[in-house]
Amino acid sequence: MTTSPAFSLRGLRFGYGPEAPEVLRSLSLDIPAGTTTAILGPNGCGKTTLLHVVLGWLVPQGGEVLVDGRPLAGIPRRERGRLVALVPQAEHVPFDFSVLEYVLMGRTPYLGVLDMPSAEDHRIAMETLEALSLDHLWRRPVPELSGGERQMVTLARALAQRTPILLLDEPTAHLDLGNKGRLLDTLAGLAGKGTTVLLTTHDPETASLAAGFLVLMRDGQVLDSGPLREVLDAERLSATYGVPVRVVEVDGRPVVLLGRGKG
Repeated sequence: MTTSPAFSLRGLRFGYGPEAPEVLRSLSLDIPAGTTTAILGPNGCGKTTLLHVVLGWLVPQGGEVLVDGRPLAGIPRRERGRLVALVPQAEHVPFDFSVLEYVLMGRTPYLGVLDMPSAEDHRIAMETLEALSLDHLWRRPVPELSGGERQMVTLARALAQRTPILLLDEPTAHLDLGNKGRLLDTLAGLAGKGTTVLLTTHDPETASLAAGFLVLMRDGQVLDSGPLREVLDAERLSATYGVPVRVVEVDGRPVVLLGRGKG
């Protein structure tokens, strides 16, 4: 039995203004449900823009986004917040929210306009912080955190939404090895529970470690997509990045090296 895609992108076109060049150019793609998909491509190829269109933050000039077969444009904003969560590359926090207060914002889609977070919301927030080994930070003001700590706390906020779909934009960009390992372990656990994870990255190593399905993107278009081991090869990656690369096997997984090397 074939599983329907979590997202279907149909002929998406988007540019930042009527006279601006298109950032997404007739892009079509199916994102499989219940697995981790990495969108891999060079800086400026449209990855972040694509995530924002998928989330509904940007409205395409052409094409449509389907979520589980439903047009995204017809899904109310509050319902979207219960379906899809985002971990952005960076987020400005203008006030001295504590880590716990910030993570509790992930519960907003489940609250009424004037409702305060319930005891259950607090339990979910603390449970999420504990799962990421961040519970010791719960009183700390978010602006006082390091870049890596803030990225992990932003992940906690998204996980506290308890959505079936999680989007992450360059999630390992500010992380040290320890936090990178925790994030990758978390993503593996989510995929094992049936969560659909869609992440963008310019780093082939992150894609190789995190994803089972790979999308190669360049100049606002999809060059190729499919199971990671079928798509992550030297010829395709060289075309994506415009430089020669090699793909070698290390401990049973593909590793991408720059340049052809000797021999």
